[in-house]
Amino acid sequence: MNPRLPETRVSTIRPWASVLGISAALLLGIAGHSTAAEEKITKSHGYSYFGNLDYPADYEHLSYVNPDAPKGGELSLAASGTFDSLNPYSRKGRPGALTTLQYDRLIDSTDDSVGQYYGVIAESLEYDEGRNYVIFHLRPEATFWDGTPVTAEDVVYSHRLFIEQGLPSYAQAVGRMVTGAEALDDHTVKFTFNPDVTRRSLIETVGATPVFSKAWFEADESRRLDEPRLEVAVGSGPYKLDSYDINRRIVYKRRDDYWGKDLPINRGRHNYDTIRLEYFADQTAAFEGFKAGEYTMRIESDPKLWASSYDFPKLTEGFVVRDEILDGSPPTPSGFVFNLAKPQFADKNVRKALALAFNFEWANESLMFGLNAPRSSFVQGTPLQAEGLPEGAELEFLETLGDVVPAEFLAEPALVVHESNPARLNDRRNLRKASKLLDEAGWPVGQGNLRRNAQGQTLRVEIPYPSNLPTSTATMIETFVQNLQSIGVDAKAEKVDPAQYTLRSRERDYDMVYSTRYGSFLSTGGGLSQMYGSDEAEFSLFNPAGLASPLVDAIIEASFETDNQADQDTALMALDRALRYEFFVIPVGYIADYWTAYYDMYEYPENLPPYALGYLDLWWVNPEKEAELKAEGALR
Repeated sequence: MNPRLPETRVSTIRPWASVLGISAALLLGIAGHSTAAEEKITKSHGYSYFGNLDYPADYEHLSYVNPDAPKGGELSLAASGTFDSLNPYSRKGRPGALTTLQYDRLIDSTDDSVGQYYGVIAESLEYDEGRNYVIFHLRPEATFWDGTPVTAEDVVYSHRLFIEQGLPSYAQAVGRMVTGAEALDDHTVKFTFNPDVTRRSLIETVGATPVFSKAWFEADESRRLDEPRLEVAVGSGPYKLDSYDINRRIVYKRRDDYWGKDLPINRGRHNYDTIRLEYFADQTAAFEGFKAGEYTMRIESDPKLWASSYDFPKLTEGFVVRDEILDGSPPTPSGFVFNLAKPQFADKNVRKALALAFNFEWANESLMFGLNAPRSSFVQGTPLQAEGLPEGAELEFLETLGDVVPAEFLAEPALVVHESNPARLNDRRNLRKASKLLDEAGWPVGQGNLRRNAQGQTLRVEIPYPSNLPTSTATMIETFVQNLQSIGVDAKAEKVDPAQYTLRSRERDYDMVYSTRYGSFLSTGGGLSQMYGSDEAEFSLFNPAGLASPLVDAIIEASFETDNQADQDTALMALDRALRYEFFVIPVGYIADYWTAYYDMYEYPENLPPYALGYLDLWWVNPEKEAELKAEGALR
């Protein structure tokens, strides 16, 4: 059992999630539900698919916050690259960091469980047994920052805005799910659901949609959700844009008049007076800025820096704290993603051959200081990780899917990553295997010592990456390309500016890309279809490979129909096995901890939640420590 994920805790893909079910009698006592037996209507202060809610209706605050955390001070962070928009939901441009802080939702999830949602704008909700509809009852005191009330019409308008102008993958998925959205009165909104779609992810999806001011959008017809703009849509959240300087700085200020500051879900949260983002051209400049005190907290992602560069004077003198905090979430399934629309990658054996040129062990020892662990699974280190041959309940589940399951899939153990020699970048044994596979796949070495197919086309692999990527990751990409070139692949790594990289990512203008877009999962929901399903495969930003697999689709659909935790877990173990079988990502390693460094004025709760570091909303500034740092000249 992996200590990263306690056995009694069940995680999920976010933001659509559900958690371990318990008996109906206990549900009613813990969750504070009341059910009208005749109509079978559930009324509650929160929602989870299996009905279990850890916090009762009269809870005072989340268990992992410090309810008496002082308010004040500033959190300053680094952002790299550029931004040309303050609209986080645009289909174009690069949005500024943390712009979503300004928008509340009807319900929101917690970080000590998954799949549990509690009211924010919504005071309560009710739904029928078949989840054919949900009705949200809004808090009358909810207001936008311009003082106008948040109404049911605003909720309906926001929903329709995302359907008409939102990201295509979201708009298409939610458009299929929701057949109606109507304001029953000023503070009551009803969503009706398509009877032909799964009951999963319905209520939490419409409930977790950000709410905008309808009046603000309608006051100017040029205001659109899908276009970049430097004008901020009116929101109702705890922070509001205070100032910005394009490509240099963004400052958000906590609203003293925030309507929801005393809600149980918000008590002890949103503690900084201001949150400031300082923009830097790349990670090297950003790190130098931290050492100089230009910003005060850094979440480190570069193993080389973490292992070798945190010895600067302010740290050795005690002004800066270096902290490793356990990350309880399953690791992100990051890696080199094949663009499956490219014809050279149609043969899975070609993809496997190219993967053999990636030497994780060498990269880990030489570039990551041995700090990364290898990863094969999409749910690495959790109880749902597929192992060996399918057997028992998993095998029985797969057999129910019929002919969509290939015979070889049942006869082969779950795919694990190859091992390489850490002493040599070009592991000759693996490169010989790769060459043999490519020869057999019809890509022999030909003119110019490049591998070519029968039509004379080279085996092209172009990997763009942004200039603000951590140095160790960029070097990993470059050395992978070197190994590909050594076996005759027409390979190239192209360093581009962040704006160009964003555009190319959206248009899938790449052969392969290093990506962190895919997410782990320990529960089922609509997010699985967005990342791994066929319906949105051609355009989903969350499916950079364009994976469209009948096998994966069948497993996801079957997982939607499970009605208990054990069957759901079985289906998701099979999903992990199937995703690895399809082989569309070359896995890279992961880090088990959050690496944090901060000026010694920040404090956090003793019992941080398992699924979030919480530095944006759970931590706070100790004013006495801040004053000491300024007196010592460590802070400006």
